[in-house]
Amino acid sequence: MPAAACLPRLTNGGSLLYLTNQLFNRIAKLSLDTAFAALSDPTRRAILARLALGESSVTELAKPFAMSLPAVSKHLKVLERAGLIARGREAQWRPCRIEPRALKDIDDWLNHYRRFFDESFDRLDAYLQKLQAQDPDKDRDRNRIEERSNDQPNAKNRKDRRDKPR
Repeated sequence: MPAAACLPRLTNGGSLLYLTNQLFNRIAKLSLDTAFAALSDPTRRAILARLALGESSVTELAKPFAMSLPAVSKHLKVLERAGLIARGREAQWRPCRIEPRALKDIDDWLNHYRRFFDESFDRLDAYLQKLQAQDPDKDRDRNRIEERSNDQPNAKNRKDRRDKPR
């Protein structure tokens, strides 16, 4: 079978849209992977927190850390490659600033999951309220059982007391 037969036909608008979405998702995933890898280090997160307050030089960013300027510079390069910060040049001063667009992309990605979990928790809450409304006597019985179990030591505690040398 010729290689061209394995490829989707581009004459169909759906196939072109599919390929475009696949390419976009692959690029977005690479971007997110790089950003999350950069954010995985606590030093880099601290640097981003500092840059959220405003532009700063490498020297100013390095002050709170017990590391050399080249080490801080390496962290900055990782953040810059991930698109989380940008570095400028003004004569001898190299200011660093946060790039809000990269953080917005991360927030958009997380927002999808935030909505999923919010909806799941809302459904769980509705289900629990439905269960509680069906039989309020069960709650009273459950509370009594819990009170009794708290008053009496459980079997493990009794065994531990028996095994202790006196």
